[in-house]
Amino acid sequence: MEYKDYYQVMGVGRDASAEDIKRAYRRLARKYHPDVSKEPNAEERFKEIGEAYEVLRDPEKRAAYDALGARRSGEEFRPPPDWQFEQAGNAAAGAHSDFFEQLFGGLGARGGFRGRGFDTAGQVELTVEEAYRGTERRVALEHLVADEHGRLKPTTRELTVRIPPGAVDGQHIRVAAQGQPGIGGGPAGDLLLTVRLAPHPWFRTEGRDVYLDLPVAPWEAALGDTVRVPTLGGRVDLKLPKGAQTDRHLRLKGRGLPGSPPGDQFVVLKVVVPPPQNAEEEALYRQLAGARPFNPRAGMENAP
Repeated sequence: MEYKDYYQVMGVGRDASAEDIKRAYRRLARKYHPDVSKEPNAEERFKEIGEAYEVLRDPEKRAAYDALGARRSGEEFRPPPDWQFEQAGNAAAGAHSDFFEQLFGGLGARGGFRGRGFDTAGQVELTVEEAYRGTERRVALEHLVADEHGRLKPTTRELTVRIPPGAVDGQHIRVAAQGQPGIGGGPAGDLLLTVRLAPHPWFRTEGRDVYLDLPVAPWEAALGDTVRVPTLGGRVDLKLPKGAQTDRHLRLKGRGLPGSPPGDQFVVLKVVVPPPQNAEEEALYRQLAGARPFNPRAGMENAP
């Protein structure tokens, strides 16, 4: 089914007043009336203009039509799945296009309809710490409300949304009945918030798992020392395996973001070699090199 741009049919803008629409209808009806018009396809155009005027002159129909959003005339269209009608009277068979019948079909002059409001999408940015413990966000919502002339006007209200502990990047949080108002007394749509986690200087996340690059001194890695490690739930002690190398992953089970099951924290070791600050420290490095012959490039002798 093809979408019909009723505003284009009437030659008016989407912000046109009821008087603007009435004047446009009178002008076009005189021009294309089949009894007097010499324009090609006058009868077809006259019916099209009448259908457009029937929708745009009625505040409720116009509000429902506007809620569909601006689209290109002729674009493939299907009504929203929750679109509902309250039948009251019958429109003349064949008097309207398929597009009209799908939206307002079967409604006579006394007819009314009710439709579920559209969902409203938004985004909320959290720190990793907020995602871990849960938080609240004050969200500004813009709704479209029809005025006395049937024109949709934006109005803003604020809502406090509770973000549960363990929210992950890209997660959708649905807040029921906080989207666009319903039409004709229909139920409101929902608010759909997408969670985005802000970059953190230490932690990064993959789903509920948390990763931390941990700098360690060569002797800590070599001797298998116990080091203090930051986690989202507080610092913990971690025993390093002796001889641990850079990029070794150590898992802290259940120390990631909360959930069922909770995520883990992976500690990624980064061995940091301090440069010698004086001749004495340089001598210690040379002493270590002489005491323990070690070739980190063993096996690469035949490499090109």
